[in-house]
Amino acid sequence: MTSTKNAGAVGTRFFTLPVITLVAISFMLGMSEFIVVGILPDIAKGLSVSEVTVGNLVSLFAFVYAPVTPLGSALSARFPRFATHLTLMGVFLAGNVLCAFAPNYAVLVVARIMIALVSGTLVAIAMTYAPDVTTDKYRTKFIAWVFSGFSIASVVGVPVGTWIANTFGWRWSFHLIDALTVALIVLMLLVLPRNSHLMKVGFLPQFRLFFDVRIWLGVLAVVFGAGSSYVFYTYLTPIMRDEIHVPEQYLSIGLVVYGVACLWSNLHAGKLAERGRGVEPLYHLRWVFLAHGVLLCSLALARVIPVYGAILLVALGMFMYLFNASSQVLYMDVAAEAHPGSMNLAASLNSMSFNIGIAIGSAVGGLVNDHLGLTWIGPFGAVFSLCAVATTFAMGRYLKKD
Repeated sequence: MTSTKNAGAVGTRFFTLPVITLVAISFMLGMSEFIVVGILPDIAKGLSVSEVTVGNLVSLFAFVYAPVTPLGSALSARFPRFATHLTLMGVFLAGNVLCAFAPNYAVLVVARIMIALVSGTLVAIAMTYAPDVTTDKYRTKFIAWVFSGFSIASVVGVPVGTWIANTFGWRWSFHLIDALTVALIVLMLLVLPRNSHLMKVGFLPQFRLFFDVRIWLGVLAVVFGAGSSYVFYTYLTPIMRDEIHVPEQYLSIGLVVYGVACLWSNLHAGKLAERGRGVEPLYHLRWVFLAHGVLLCSLALARVIPVYGAILLVALGMFMYLFNASSQVLYMDVAAEAHPGSMNLAASLNSMSFNIGIAIGSAVGGLVNDHLGLTWIGPFGAVFSLCAVATTFAMGRYLKKD
C-alpha cells in the first residue's frame, strides 16, 4: 500500500509511476470514447444496423456524459477517493466487456451508457490526485498531461483500434481496451495513494460553487472555446476532402497530422496555465481566442487557396485545446479558496463544459453545412471565439480578488 508521504515525495521527477498511471487512465478513457468513430462501419455491419444508427452512439455518449459528470463528481466526494476510483474503473471495465460481447445494438447502447456514466467522474477524481503525486511546481503540467491522454488516444489509440477491427473484427478492439484496463487496475492497486481528502459537506451544498461568478465565466469560456472548434472539427474530413481537395488515400494521414497538432495544443496549454492563479491564466488567453477567431474566418479561403487551407488546419489544431489547463486551474483555485468542500465537483467542470461546447458546436456546424455549405463553417465558428473573448475580458474585474 502506497503511503501519503511516499506518494507526495516525488522529488524533482515529474513522470513518476503514479503520474504515468493517471495519464494512462485518461488515455484509456479517451480510446474507449473515440473508438466508435474509427470502427463505426464495422459495428454497423456486424450488428446489421445502419451507420447512422451506430453514429448516434457518439451523440448519446456526450448527452449522458455532460450532465452526469458534475453529479457523479459531487457524489464521489462523500466516499474514500481510492475505493471510489477503483469501483468506477470496475464499472468502466464492465461496460467495455459488454461492448465486446454485445449480441445486438440495444445491449451496445446500454454498454455505452455505462461507460459514459463514469468516464467524466474518473477524469475529475484523477485531477484531485495532483497534490499527492506531484509538487506544486508541476501542478499545471500534471493537468495538461491528464487531458493530453485523450489527445494521445485519438492520435495512437484509435488508429490502432481501427487496424485491429479491420484485421480481426471490431470486437477485438474492445478486447484490447479490456486487457489494458485490467493492467491499469493492477497498476492502480500498486502505486496510487490511498489517502482521501473527505470534506464534511453534503451533496447539495457542494453546488454552492455555481453561485460564484468566476466559475460561470470559466464554464462559458470553455463552452464557447470548444464550440468554436467543433463547428468545423465535426466536419474535418469533408473539409479536407471537398474544400482543400486532399486525395481520399491521404485523408487518414491528414487526420493523424491534425491529431499531433492537437496533442501539442494540450501540452502547451500547461505552460500557458502557469501564468498566475485563479482567473488570471484564462484571462491572459483573451488574445488567443481572438487570434483563433481570425483564423477560423480565414477558413473560407481554403477552397480558393488549398495549400493555405492545409496549413491553416494544422494551426487550428494547435489552437484547439490551449485553454484546457487554464480553465482547470480557475475551477480548482476558486474552489480551494472559497468552496473547499466542492473540489471534486470543480474538477469535473472542464469535462462537463467541453462536452456542452461539443454538442452546441456540432449542432451549429450541421445547420451551417446544410443551409450554407462547408465554406461558411469557419466564420460561424469565429462567432463562438468572439464570445470567448468577451467572456475572458469580463474576468478582468476578478483579478485583484484572486
